[in-house]
Amino acid sequence: MQAEMSITALILEASFVVQLVMLLLLAFSVVGWMMIFQRKKVIQTANQQAAAFEDRFWSGVDLARLYQEISARAQNANGMEKIFYAGFKEFARLRSNSAVNQQQVLEASYRAMRVVHSREVDRLENNLSWLATIGSISPYVGLFGTVWGIMNAFIGLGAVQQATLAMVAPGIAEALIATAMGLFAAIPAVIAYNRFANRVEKIDNQYLNFMDELLAILQRQSAQPKAVSNAS
Repeated sequence: MQAEMSITALILEASFVVQLVMLLLLAFSVVGWMMIFQRKKVIQTANQQAAAFEDRFWSGVDLARLYQEISARAQNANGMEKIFYAGFKEFARLRSNSAVNQQQVLEASYRAMRVVHSREVDRLENNLSWLATIGSISPYVGLFGTVWGIMNAFIGLGAVQQATLAMVAPGIAEALIATAMGLFAAIPAVIAYNRFANRVEKIDNQYLNFMDELLAILQRQSAQPKAVSNAS
């Protein structure tokens, strides 16, 4: 192959369909990396916030006081502290109602925590499905470009009487570039998806364990005669 037949030249001289495939794969790669950096920041922040809140929660602080602290910045609460806020708010609100028994109070508190838990996990999983989609379809899009390029190369050979390697090599080379670009877009997306899905699952389990622990504490508190101040 001639020296001027560089990768850039192959891309520029590729057929329209192959160029379109390459452009699509480039867009997949850019979007994939944007999602990777964005999800990494969100999940890392959620993990740090959960660890910090658990340290505060198990430091022996009074739960009513902790609730008031979070209530002052409820709009900015996230993750575990938001789950605590929803559960304790419902617990304090219903416990002051004499018409509601202990079991009903605990069930309502747990339901409130479950709703917030579901929303928080959905927030962590946001865009992960796009990473999975990019990782699964990019190789096939690249393969389509490869098949199309090779097909055009062999169609071109049919129009000449004497075929040489120099005639078919550029077409095959540009086709293989599409395959490489498909793998370049897919591999980081698949690795990131698997890693993030595993980290979200761990945070999810951390949330669920905290909910069970908090419910046990609220159950002990509800058995005490001292009333919890009503949460507005």
